[in-house]
Amino acid sequence: MITIVIAEDQRMLLGALGSLVNLEEDMEVVGKASNGEEAVALVQQLKPDICIMDIEMPGKSGLEAAEELKGLDCKVIILTTFARTGYFQRALKAGVKGYLLKDSPSEELASSIRSVMAGRRVYAPELMDDVYSEENPLTEREKEVLELVADGKNTKEIADQLSIKTGTVRNYISAILDKLEVKNRIEAITQSKEKGWFK
Repeated sequence: MITIVIAEDQRMLLGALGSLVNLEEDMEVVGKASNGEEAVALVQQLKPDICIMDIEMPGKSGLEAAEELKGLDCKVIILTTFARTGYFQRALKAGVKGYLLKDSPSEELASSIRSVMAGRRVYAPELMDDVYSEENPLTEREKEVLELVADGKNTKEIADQLSIKTGTVRNYISAILDKLEVKNRIEAITQSKEKGWFK
């Protein structure tokens, strides 16, 4: 019997997912959580085979919970509405074994759970396309400059840290905005975070 904990902050969906999984003869939902903290506590307490996790939940997100559960025997499957490359890449780093979208057919969930139990990884195909098609257009130096901007450093501090002139930093920043097709530094940082381009 595959034992499962489900973490989902929408009660109706949590109930529906639980019922759906319990219909399978080889699966049993042993715990339900409405946020990331509860999910981590339930997994540590019940030691299930699988934890199905939503991403955006109050308190601790599904990704933070997955990062915390990394290294335990429980395999994490993310089930979310968000097909964001940044989320997906962060999930991969957290060792998540499955990443499915909520609009997938319901029978896909059960077959994905079995695949993950068999040692395979299951990722929504549209995410795989995004990961490989979205290459970061910035040079190594531009990435470095943008990361310093994201750390809250001003032009002079960046120039000092990289031992270059302030004018050169400004040139890098305008090249970054051009390449990312954004209007300002904030948009550049947001886009890079969403696409998972920051280290």
